[in-house]
Amino acid sequence: MRRTVALRVLAALATTATGAAVCVAVMTPQASAAVGSATGFATRNGGTTGGAGGQTVRATTGTQIHAALCNRASSSTPITIQVEGTINHGNTTKVSGSSCNTAADVIELKQISNVTILGVGNGATFDQIGIHIREASNIIIQNVTVRNVKKSGSPTSNGGDAIGMEANVRNVWVDHVTLEASGGESQGFDGLFDMKNNTQYVTLSYSILRNSGRGGLIGSSESDLSNGFVTFHHNLYENIDSRAPLLRGGVAHIFNSHFSRINESGINSRAGAQAKVENNYFQNAKDVLGTFYTDQAGYWQVSGNIFDNVTWSSRSGDTNPAGPNPTSNTSVSIPYSYRLDPANCVPDIVRQTAGANKGIRTSNGSCTPTNPTSNPTTPTPGPTTPTPGPTSPTPTPSQPSGTNLSIGAGSDGSSKASGTSYGDVRDGNMSTAWSPSGSTGQISIKWDTATRVSRVNIREASGAVGNVRSWRLLNHDTGAVLATGSTAGVITFPATSLRKITFDITSSSGTPRIAEFETYAN
Repeated sequence: MRRTVALRVLAALATTATGAAVCVAVMTPQASAAVGSATGFATRNGGTTGGAGGQTVRATTGTQIHAALCNRASSSTPITIQVEGTINHGNTTKVSGSSCNTAADVIELKQISNVTILGVGNGATFDQIGIHIREASNIIIQNVTVRNVKKSGSPTSNGGDAIGMEANVRNVWVDHVTLEASGGESQGFDGLFDMKNNTQYVTLSYSILRNSGRGGLIGSSESDLSNGFVTFHHNLYENIDSRAPLLRGGVAHIFNSHFSRINESGINSRAGAQAKVENNYFQNAKDVLGTFYTDQAGYWQVSGNIFDNVTWSSRSGDTNPAGPNPTSNTSVSIPYSYRLDPANCVPDIVRQTAGANKGIRTSNGSCTPTNPTSNPTTPTPGPTTPTPGPTSPTPTPSQPSGTNLSIGAGSDGSSKASGTSYGDVRDGNMSTAWSPSGSTGQISIKWDTATRVSRVNIREASGAVGNVRSWRLLNHDTGAVLATGSTAGVITFPATSLRKITFDITSSSGTPRIAEFETYAN
């Protein structure tokens, strides 16, 4: 019976394109469509699982990729397409079917959902062929190289974008890919990673973008402001002229990335965009952050970044760099947990992990690469729960012992409700409490000199216990994440000397009320 079913599937996947039969090897369903799971905005809005739970198909040509999409039961039937070899114009033709809308000379992921494209074996290279994602959702692209895609000259593909997304795209995770060109617009190339016309909930992670005039953008013009919620982490931007990336409106989170040889401008936040930029390493570069080529300002929150041999233009006209001493001009709330490597190890950890054919290794949050599990892990359906921060908090029912270091210290916060005081969190009185003005906010304990802390106790006021739903504990001096969690209480972490420690409430049920923010050395 199984042999009969397999033969029927193989027959269904044999289709005709330009007069040649296309046969795609069918494999058994896999536990997961990708290695590991996403971190960042791709975990929101229901999560990004790609082809998890569906059939796995092997393809060695672009036509076979299209055939696999077109012969699914429906345009939303989950599928993982394992790709090996070189995909180019000569082997990529249009295939027709009820579950696809493909075109020649481009890998077309249009009006479909629940798909993973995964490079395997000796690697997958899309040579002068771009990947176009349009009116699609829940897409994963992992461990592939896309190179030299042109918009002018010959041959052309995908408007010159290595990976381009447009028109109502949702939930895309691009991971461990290498995107590269051989010049700028005058040589026929455009962007490496572009998002426009209502593209949201995207993560680009552990990837290399290099040797291009344009790294990528969010929004095609100052009026295309329907895009956003994009995370960029552990990426290498190398030898890029500009758009590393360009942000028009929306929210972006950029962390633990290495920017090397940014020749004209880097993170260009404009037209009201908000970027959280933390623990990145900028090296041998120019104007790596600011608002450029427009009078419509954007905004940023910066912390923990290293600027190594970075030059800054003078402010004038439509040139408004954030440097030479970048400071925050907004506050950006991040609704998910994530690991932060210290910025000083970012070049090394990115060198070891980013790009295709690196073994799909990731960082453990302590500057050490980790290998994937022998079998791909199954992404959690719905919103993906990212791996906790550098150390998992250890709530216990018992109160910490020793001296509460918060008593007599200073305190401040990002906002407060009427009638509350920052000092209420360090007065030893459970009947007084601090609240943010909304459902999220930050409260800190600070000292005049560096103080060694290894445990805190966040005590919610009576009637508000359980209101805090997710949080991060930050070393405010460096921006490092000490711990993350979903319930307030006792939190332990490796002993750290700091002058300011911050409890960052990232989501809550109702208005949080923090009665005491206790800190302890032991």
